[in-house]
Amino acid sequence: MRRAVIVAGGRKTPDLVRRQIADEGAEILIAADSGMEVFYEIGIAPHVIVGDFDSVKPEIAAHFRQDTTICFHELNPVKDDTDTEAAIRLAISMGAEEIALFGALGTRMDHVLGNLELLCIGLKAGVPITILDDANRIRMIDRSVRLLKKEQYGDYVSFVPYTKDGMEITLQGFKYPLDYYYLTGGTSLCISNEITEDEAEVIFERGVLLMIEAKD
Repeated sequence: MRRAVIVAGGRKTPDLVRRQIADEGAEILIAADSGMEVFYEIGIAPHVIVGDFDSVKPEIAAHFRQDTTICFHELNPVKDDTDTEAAIRLAISMGAEEIALFGALGTRMDHVLGNLELLCIGLKAGVPITILDDANRIRMIDRSVRLLKKEQYGDYVSFVPYTKDGMEITLQGFKYPLDYYYLTGGTSLCISNEITEDEAEVIFERGVLLMIEAKD
């Protein structure tokens, strides 16, 4: 599995990025604009840096520009897509089969919502994208999944329907199970559920879900 780690310019989690690279490995390392500050902090050079460089500290950009092994993709500040979207599309074009995305969450809710939308890119390309920070693991799924309690990310699992017309969903092995329930938008029904069995199942035949595992 050819893995990519992308670090965007949101909430910084250098220790988490360092652990991800050390424990899981990554064949592709990409910094999206000020995401390069995390690579600078952990002492690892990304393979690619992409962005319009309007938010990174100049001295850090200058530091990485001295490294001739790094490929810079400089974008026009007047553009339709964000630096993070450009980084995701670049990772897929480089053969990434799995993407871990850091720095996608933070105080800029417009960017947070936009980054959640970008999970669709991976879904359409068949490349799973996972958004990670110290408290959350977020994925977009379009098929049934099994979750092992011993591998969960925190104590809570939430599901948000991403399908306009709703979807029929069954939850097994959870504190609050559902049996062929027709889930639509405009409800908080599937927020803060908990896995109670060794293995839980999320079953649905059509539609798309945001699955959010949270630690607090």
